[in-house]
Amino acid sequence: MKAAVVSSFDTAPRYEEYPTPQSRGGHEQIVDVVAAGLHPRVLSQADGSHYASTDELPLIPGIDGVGRGPDGELRYFILPDTTLGSMAQRTLIDVRRSVVLPAGTDAVTVAAAMNPAMSSWVALRRRIDFQSGQNVLILGATGNAGRMAVQVAKLFGAGRIVAAGRDSSKLASLRALGATDTVNLTGPPADVARRLGTAADDVDVVIDYLWGETTAAAMVAVVTDRADRGRPLTWIEIGSVAGPAATIPSAALRAARLAIVGSGQGSVSTQEILAELPAIAEAITAGVFEVDARVVPLSDVESVWADAATSSQRIVIAP
Repeated sequence: MKAAVVSSFDTAPRYEEYPTPQSRGGHEQIVDVVAAGLHPRVLSQADGSHYASTDELPLIPGIDGVGRGPDGELRYFILPDTTLGSMAQRTLIDVRRSVVLPAGTDAVTVAAAMNPAMSSWVALRRRIDFQSGQNVLILGATGNAGRMAVQVAKLFGAGRIVAAGRDSSKLASLRALGATDTVNLTGPPADVARRLGTAADDVDVVIDYLWGETTAAAMVAVVTDRADRGRPLTWIEIGSVAGPAATIPSAALRAARLAIVGSGQGSVSTQEILAELPAIAEAITAGVFEVDARVVPLSDVESVWADAATSSQRIVIAP
């Protein structure tokens, strides 16, 4: 079969011949891959930088996708840590880590939206006790996952949704998706802090895709301007596109009722994630979310790889 093959963590995957995986029966099943999303998690898998990387090569990247089994059913699946990813003509799945999709489902839309929707959906459902009417700040709202987080927060009944990011045009578009306020994170740090503190002084939850020093500054700004520092504030760390480490002043933790939690592979169990899949898939297939996907043939994977980190669209590989 043909697949995207990573032979070195320093180079993009190449379209090559690769042995077809074999099922050992039981819950294992070979599926024909219909669509696989090229998510940031896939990029970190392919360059060996993700914290769950085993450094094993060669590997086929791809952590999830939509495939059709021998029974003809279309399934969205999540793969375990494996070198046999979803960016191939076929892959090996555990049917217990999948959900059957309704007839007529747009496989590309599901492959594009499930992973970014899952990040905020699972965080709000499984990492905290989120209540309708609570106010949410989303740091990194102009990325694919951040845009989806705005829509997830709206679906879950958030009161105010403050979207923060660096792209002015993308920020403006988030109001149509449910953002009630936007904050541009570019400019002198003092100005950014003032804007952020003013807009997010009463938020209950922060969904953070940035981390790094951006988060450190944002946390100080939000806590400093908080009218009621006894009001609980939960900071959910999901991504780290602005840096892997953040210097959090101790005073920020003492001066407000602030709790920092992470949400991701490990902090949320596989069983908890799988339990949310049917509802997420249902929302996507029902057209609840706006999804902007770009389909690329598997044969073009090497040429499109460099675009994935900066593309405003979610790239979907279609074998």
